[in-house]
Amino acid sequence: MQVSAKADYAVRALVELAAEGGGPIKGERLAEIQQIPPKFLESILTELRHNGLLVSRRGADGGYWLARPPSEIHIADIVRATDGPLASVRGQSPEVVDYRGAAAHLSDVWLALRASLRAVLDHVSLEDVAGRRLPPDIARLAEDPEARQTR
Repeated sequence: MQVSAKADYAVRALVELAAEGGGPIKGERLAEIQQIPPKFLESILTELRHNGLLVSRRGADGGYWLARPPSEIHIADIVRATDGPLASVRGQSPEVVDYRGAAAHLSDVWLALRASLRAVLDHVSLEDVAGRRLPPDIARLAEDPEARQTR
């Protein structure tokens, strides 16, 4: 899986909001803190607002804040809001792709991949990341020396 810049920026901005107590924080400030291009971040924040993860208000006292408590927003929610489904094959859901011959069971591999992504991303909340305390099973995966191998 490759994490897009859009998803990475979205997660970083929302983690920052969670760490700051949920907001409101201006988009420019989030961009500055996380070193994200401001115009790109503004479009991402708008998309997150349309997907129900953020609320915003204009004006001197305005900014963005989380639409739900940080414990209720998971990394998967943000990735889905910015990039769509966690795992797709040629734009289709893994359970609908049809393979023949020796590749007939390849769709099972794609289903397992989606399940493994969900096992991590659906179980790590903004609160977990902002509070620097990942769920124990996720922390064990991250601490495994094989997690750092790039091949």
